[in-house]
This record gives sequence, C-alpha cells and structure tokens, in this order.
Amino acid sequence: MDITIHNTFLPHDDPEASLAFYRDILGFEVRLDVGGGKMRWITVGAPNQPGTSIVLHPPAADPGTTDDERKKLRRARARAGELAQASEAAGV
Repeated sequence: MDITIHNTFLPHDDPEASLAFYRDILGFEVRLDVGGGKMRWITVGAPNQPGTSIVLHPPAADPGTTDDERKKLRRARARAGELAQASEAAGV
C-alpha cells in the first residue's frame, strides 16, 4: 500500500520565524503566503516535491474538533482496527 501525504497543517506563532526556518534553513520554497501580520497562512514545500506541502497557520485559526467529528474519528479508528485484524487473520 502506498500512502501519500499531500498537505499537513502546522500552527505557527511567528510567521517571520517560520519563514526563516522553513525557507532559509530547510530550503523549502514558499508556494503561497496570504493574510497579514500574525494572521498569515503560509504554504511551503520542498522544491523537488510539488505534490507535498506544509501549510503553516495561525493557532487562532484552528477551530478545533467538534463532538460530531470526534465520533466519526472514533468510528473510523475502530473500523481501521477491524480491517487490520481481518487482514492479519487472512495472512495479508
């Protein structure tokens, strides 16, 4: 099974410090930078991996997880466990 992560979201408190790290130290390219001040959403990624991005977002923009989303996550995890057990039992 191949799994590809296209986007991951990480909070940041300081957009300039985040840019200094991801762009200047790691060498990532800035693909998108929207917003202003500390409320900026910055998308970065490795130049040789255009299909994978890190979206840096202000923590205040994270709405959290709703009760309904938590229920769906619990059901998905339970189902994933059932599938793993079935695969193991089948020798896959």
